[in-house]
Amino acid sequence: MGGRLVLLPCLVVAPLLLAGAARGHRCDSLFPQFYDHSCPRAKEIVRSVVARAVARETRMAASLVRLHFHDCFVKGCDASVLLDNSTGIVSEKGSNPNSNSARGFEVIDEIKAALETACPGTVSCADILALADRDSTVLVGGPYWDVPLGRRDSLGASIQGSNNDIPAPNNTLPTIITKFRRQGLDVADVVALSGAHTIGLSRCTSFRQRLYNQTDNGMADATLEASYAARLRQGCPRSGGDGNLFPLDLATPARFDNLYFKNLLVGKGLLSSDEVLLTKSAETVALVKAYADDVDLFFQHFAQSMVKMGNIS
Repeated sequence: MGGRLVLLPCLVVAPLLLAGAARGHRCDSLFPQFYDHSCPRAKEIVRSVVARAVARETRMAASLVRLHFHDCFVKGCDASVLLDNSTGIVSEKGSNPNSNSARGFEVIDEIKAALETACPGTVSCADILALADRDSTVLVGGPYWDVPLGRRDSLGASIQGSNNDIPAPNNTLPTIITKFRRQGLDVADVVALSGAHTIGLSRCTSFRQRLYNQTDNGMADATLEASYAARLRQGCPRSGGDGNLFPLDLATPARFDNLYFKNLLVGKGLLSSDEVLLTKSAETVALVKAYADDVDLFFQHFAQSMVKMGNIS
């Protein structure tokens, strides 16, 4: 999935960017007009392909948002998540957060092929991921933001970084905050970006512990609303069904809104990493309540945090 087509163009484009269009540009000097002259239709092409992909499968919006997130938290936003195994490269696709989970590579392939036809050797795969994230968010009702562009593609991957640096569903809140701070992101970014869980699905393996043995007593997590926990147990048994999928936002799983935060307030957050935002920190609780009350505030902060994340060097 997303194999050879992405790998080759990324390896081809990176040296071109290093030697040409992106020369002298660091991540602190990214700007939205980067391709206005070298590839004027770049944004239009990305948006068109993403729109077709999301029309085919609404879930793809969440998958593309997550792909950009998993890229940026490992070595910066450099498209390393797209690289396949090869001589000298152990692909991040095989890491614990990505294996049998990360998806959307074929959409990036399609975008890259279209851009190579329009402007060969010009648009980086890292910028494609950033644009696809924004366009996916908008297509399912979320906020728009101008995406700073000019990222360079990586020539290497880090499976260790993917395993260690991406926040996990069962991480404690201090661990999650620490992983964000390593990337230059703060507590407000943790809560705002967690709001991406207003779309998409999660596998049974990511939350089974909460249903059966959250505190090593064989019982469900007490913070889970009882009827919601019972409903989850019907499709996520103690054993088997690891890949069974459940909406991260049970109310409006295909629409980007603030229902994720409203769900948290009534004990219906799916992942432990969601629930801890409400139970482990007064600072995160205040933000959860603020976003639940004001969707415009959430959208504003989410867009700001996305730009900030996209600047990780």
